[in-house]
Amino acid sequence: MNNQKPLVVITGASSGFGAEMAKLFNQAGYPMLLLGRRTEKITALPLNFDQIMVEAVDVTDKASFEAAIRKAEAIYGKTDLLINNAGVMLLGNVWRQDPKEWQTMLDTNVMGVLNGTQIVLDDMMEREHGTIINMSSLAGKKTFVNHAAYVASKFGVHGLSETIREEVSAKNVRVAMVAPGAAETELLTHVTDDEALSDYESWKKTMGGITLDPVHVAEAVKFIYDMPQEVNIREIDIAATRQDS
Repeated sequence: MNNQKPLVVITGASSGFGAEMAKLFNQAGYPMLLLGRRTEKITALPLNFDQIMVEAVDVTDKASFEAAIRKAEAIYGKTDLLINNAGVMLLGNVWRQDPKEWQTMLDTNVMGVLNGTQIVLDDMMEREHGTIINMSSLAGKKTFVNHAAYVASKFGVHGLSETIREEVSAKNVRVAMVAPGAAETELLTHVTDDEALSDYESWKKTMGGITLDPVHVAEAVKFIYDMPQEVNIREIDIAATRQDS
């Protein structure tokens, strides 16, 4: 099946940034592979599913991740854009946080990005065309209280993204990052530390309770992709104007 536009793959597409990206690229007529662990939330999104494949994938499972991408590529052609958006944020102080939560963040936020990148990168380098956009965070650039392990994972995303960008730039492949600040997503719903959650909510109040709308993060992602292949906007940091940190 030939499509005028190439395949876009979005991980963590069930809510937040991923859901808004799916809407935006759907409106622009791109065939898409939407990945997430809660496919019922993806299929409930207001999308035209004529050129959309939805698969239940945990990005830490590289075999199933790759199988889903190859399945979509068999129908829509090679992946031209991979958005590594799946991530978890589990707040807590190191001295009391369950180490299992550290591992969950490192596995999803770092290994998941590496898995997706490796799956698509050979084809992109061979074609000398393609874009990988990794969703990081302002916590990948600076520290935040109660965020130690999360910060470690997002500093990792920054580091791996820039390293891989350097390694593949001669092949005309783009690797870019978007680093949002505090935003209205479901990330906080999995936090188990009530004190850390309370501190976060108090911090939000210092901004008047106004945080970033995921729509604008999706727009930033598409802005990067819409540039000519020869132009790479390496990183966009985006936050609510009232966020001073």
